[in-house]
Amino acid sequence: MKIVFIGAGNLATNLAKALFKAGNDIIQVYSRTETSARMLAEKVDAEALTDVDRIVDKADLYVLSVKDSVLAELIEKLGAARKSGLFVHTAGSISVDVFNGKTERYGVLYPMQSFSKQKEVDFKHIPFFIEANNDEDCNMLHALASSLSDRVYDLGSEARKHLHLAAVFACNFANHCYELSAEVLDKYNIPFSVMLQLIDETSSKVHTVSPIDAQTGPAVRYDENVIGMQRELLAGNPRMQKIYDMMSSSIHEVAKKKENKEKK
Repeated sequence: MKIVFIGAGNLATNLAKALFKAGNDIIQVYSRTETSARMLAEKVDAEALTDVDRIVDKADLYVLSVKDSVLAELIEKLGAARKSGLFVHTAGSISVDVFNGKTERYGVLYPMQSFSKQKEVDFKHIPFFIEANNDEDCNMLHALASSLSDRVYDLGSEARKHLHLAAVFACNFANHCYELSAEVLDKYNIPFSVMLQLIDETSSKVHTVSPIDAQTGPAVRYDENVIGMQRELLAGNPRMQKIYDMMSSSIHEVAKKKENKEKK
């Protein structure tokens, strides 16, 4: 396929490189910044652009991988003049309807993973969630995603919004907890690396045990002695203390529901 990438961020970089390696022709990479466009374009033998008006009108696929806040604006500029191609965005939280009325063929190509430019990922096991406004393009996106991954799913916009919300809890919020952990350790010059084995064990456990069954710690049984002591340690950091309280209460509430369910 002849593909144009609009955007050159973390997701676009990984996806463009993977599609290029799979034999597709990445003909152009657009970014508002010349450095970003050029860096990705060089990796996939594409033309680097910073001018939207120079994007070709005969590509098979236009992949918009940009900030949610500028997506609608770019679709407005691109869609009307490039009616023959299929337009997709890569966002988990934006409805496919963002294209409605602006281009004839459109859809979603959402790989659910955390991406960075510095670390290349193996797409083989990354789940792709696709959607299109007609069956033919849905089949085409399914074939394209299947060339990269063994896990491709058809999923509507409303369900995908909830999927993205779940990913925020599992990834973004979990990573923020790592940041908070590092903040606590840094006060006593303890390296965050001491946590890695614990993190690895916790994350690997949920491959075979449900999260609710894998949960441990003082909040499960609401050990007031431990919780009270740890709250005092956070007395000088109201923000972190608030997070600690909310997380502990939520963990205990879920644990009680589980216990009551098992008694029935």
